[in-house]
Amino acid sequence: MSLDVLEVRRYFMALQDEICAALEAFEPDVRFSREEITPPPEAPPGGLARPRVIAGGEHIEKAAVQFTHSLGATLPPAATARNPHLAGHPFQATAISMIVHPVNPYVPTTHMNLRYFVVDGASDSQGAWYFGGGFDLTPFYPFEEDIVHWHQVSADAAGVHYPELKRQCDEYFFLPHRQECRGVGGLFFDDWTEGGPQASFDFVRRVGDAFLPAYIPIVERRKGTPWGERQRDFQLYRRGRYAEFNLAIDRGTKYGLQSGRRVESVLASLPPLAAWSYQRQDPPGSPEAALLDVLQPRDWLA
Repeated sequence: MSLDVLEVRRYFMALQDEICAALEAFEPDVRFSREEITPPPEAPPGGLARPRVIAGGEHIEKAAVQFTHSLGATLPPAATARNPHLAGHPFQATAISMIVHPVNPYVPTTHMNLRYFVVDGASDSQGAWYFGGGFDLTPFYPFEEDIVHWHQVSADAAGVHYPELKRQCDEYFFLPHRQECRGVGGLFFDDWTEGGPQASFDFVRRVGDAFLPAYIPIVERRKGTPWGERQRDFQLYRRGRYAEFNLAIDRGTKYGLQSGRRVESVLASLPPLAAWSYQRQDPPGSPEAALLDVLQPRDWLA
C-alpha cells in the first residue's frame, strides 16, 4: 500500500515555504514571486503548481523553488526509461525542485529535488510507488571546509545509506562529454522504497530537512568575500557547464518538458547569464584551474 499523496504534498509545500523564507532573509529588497496554477478543466482534478522565483537580489542572482502535484493518464518517457513496466498506467506525482544561482562567485550554486510517484494499476517487486531525489553542490571557487561540511550534513541525514547515495550522486551529476562531475556531489537516489512507505517518507524528510543546515552556513561564510571581473568571468564560464547538464542530460528537465508542464517553470533552473569560451585554458596553479581537481569523485569525510 502506498502513502497518501496528500501527506507528502503537505510536507513538500511546507518545505518550499521554509526554503523560500530562508533565502529571502539574505535579501533586503527582493522577494520570491508567488503563483498558484491549477490544471485546465480537461485535466484530472487535484493538481497544483506553485512556482516561486527570485531574481536580481543583493546575494541571489536567481533562485527557483518549485512545487508541483500532477495527475496524468500515463507517465512521460523520462519517468519510465528505467521502469518500462510502469508505462501506460495512470499516475500521481508530487515534487519539490530548487536551484540557487548566487551573485558572489565564491558562493556555490546548489540544487535539490525530492519527488514521490504513485502509479495506479501497476505492481511488482518494487511496488507501484517510489520516492526519488537528492541534493548537490556546485562551487566555482571551492573551499574544503565548505565541501566537508556539506558532506557531513549529507552523511548525517542519509545514515548508513550515505556511501551508496554519494556514489550515485557522483555518477548522475557527471558530464560525459567533458569527463568531469558537475560539482562536488551530495546525495542522489531513485526508485526508493526502502523499509516501506512510511520509512521511505521519513528518510525523504530527513534529506529535505538537511538541505538548509547544509547550505545556509556556506552562504553565510562566503557571501561577503570580495570578488571582481576575473571571478565573475569564471563564474559565467562554469555556469555554461551547468546549463549543458540541465539541457542535455538531466532527467528532471526532460520529464518536465515531456509532461507538458509550463516551459517557464521547467527552465527556471537555468542561470540568468552564462558564457562559453572556445578552448579556454586557465593557467596551471591558478584558483580557476584548481577547480578541476575537485570535480572528480572523492571521499570528503576520510
